[in-house]
Amino acid sequence: MTRIQANLFLLFSGAIWGAGFVAQSTAMDAIGPLWFIGLRFAIATAVAAPLALWEARKARRPMPKSGIRNFIWVGFALFAGAATQQIGLLTTSVTNSGFLTGLYVVFVPMLTVIFLRRKPHWITWPAAFMATFGIFLLSGGELARLTSGDVLTIVCAMFWAVQLMLVGIFAGSTGRPMALSVTQFAVCAVLGCAAGALFEPLDLAAVTNALPEILYAGFFSSGIGFICQVVGQRYTPAPQAAIFLSSEALFAALFGVLLLGETITLVGYVGCAIIFAAMLIVEIIPELTRPKAVAAEA
Repeated sequence: MTRIQANLFLLFSGAIWGAGFVAQSTAMDAIGPLWFIGLRFAIATAVAAPLALWEARKARRPMPKSGIRNFIWVGFALFAGAATQQIGLLTTSVTNSGFLTGLYVVFVPMLTVIFLRRKPHWITWPAAFMATFGIFLLSGGELARLTSGDVLTIVCAMFWAVQLMLVGIFAGSTGRPMALSVTQFAVCAVLGCAAGALFEPLDLAAVTNALPEILYAGFFSSGIGFICQVVGQRYTPAPQAAIFLSSEALFAALFGVLLLGETITLVGYVGCAIIFAAMLIVEIIPELTRPKAVAAEA
């Protein structure tokens, strides 16, 4: 897969996640956040399991002994991000949550430098801040007074950044993106259902009322969206992947207009343009600045 194809996978993930934001917010009217997470990722596990089995049969080398253990750590990061985001939605607006979640676009290159000692391409830094500013404008150019939900969502962005970084490490080194996907989904399903059983009441009516949102979030947002992320990140560095995935804020606004009747202000359209420009420069500038010898070999 070429880097352009990989980035299209990541852009597709952003579109799916953007639409899923609507499902996440409306599901909270019927079901608790922990049960919602557990059930959506149980469906995602069922979606990814056949692909993981097919991948195992086609694999040319066995899974490294540390592979599953590393995948479980990715699952912990994913669950922490999903839980803090979903619980945060109880006490913050969708607008604030969308903007604050998008802060992972800045956290990813920071964590990459701090923990991996890898220096991203120089264009990643201005592109990351451009995308963050674009998300801010898309949210209306203002934030209400910070609530506990806002703080949880900032923590969520940190966990998303960790998950992105870990996927970038383990998806490529093992060559088993489907195994990584099904493992992280299963971890989230088990932890979500276990925590829901401890802290949230549940009845059949609640599941029935939230079933459309659970199915969408499970099959598309969790299953298809995260699988595309894992596949795409095998061929794109995590800091650049974060730029493309941040398009979820743009698609969330678009689907909010189409499905919920929300409106985008003129400032919001400027934000859309800035996000799009950030995605373009992070794709084009590295190609234009590659050494001619390297470009010729490619």
